[in-house]
Amino acid sequence: MIPDVFGAGVDLVALMWNRWNIGARSPRESAIAHSTALVEAVAADGVAVSADLEHGFAHDTDGVAETARLAVVAGLAGFSIEDSTGRKENPIFEIGRAVERVAAASEVAHGGAAYVVLTGRCEMYLHGQRDLAEVIRRLQAYSAAGADVLFAPGVVALDEVPRLVDEVDRPVNVLAFPNAPSVEQLASVGVARISIGGAFARDAFGSR
Repeated sequence: MIPDVFGAGVDLVALMWNRWNIGARSPRESAIAHSTALVEAVAADGVAVSADLEHGFAHDTDGVAETARLAVVAGLAGFSIEDSTGRKENPIFEIGRAVERVAAASEVAHGGAAYVVLTGRCEMYLHGQRDLAEVIRRLQAYSAAGADVLFAPGVVALDEVPRLVDEVDRPVNVLAFPNAPSVEQLASVGVARISIGGAFARDAFGSR
């Protein structure tokens, strides 16, 4: 069980430089720049860095592939691509399009000299769409499209996580919310990785 503190570190930098200073979600160029800076800062210590690259900062597959290419060039060991559109009126991509986006990222992440770990994210629970069966169906499809790790932020309850773990064929990541089950409890039902998201930044800025 390895908490995803490296991804949280990238989130912290992005939040500090973008969301508080600019008041908006970080654009691709900014996210990649911050990721590059963090990779360089910890390189001497041999620390691997993964990044939350949101929806790839693009709606088309070519744009997602370009984001993946920039992530590889930045030296990231891993990154995630989610199925959120960023649009309030229609927040989740249709599954066929979402799968194409994961496949585009996978082709880049796994096609170079270094194998970069791709996390496929289903954002349904974060948008009030609490349909575990559909979440599982999507994550299975993202796995088939090349995702190495599967992540559905919001699925954290001990009466749901075991079913998710049992019905997919890749390691499962869980986002630890306040009052979430303990690391030991999540590990006992098969969770492979725990993320804390932007919790460090929210604590630092007193925004909980």
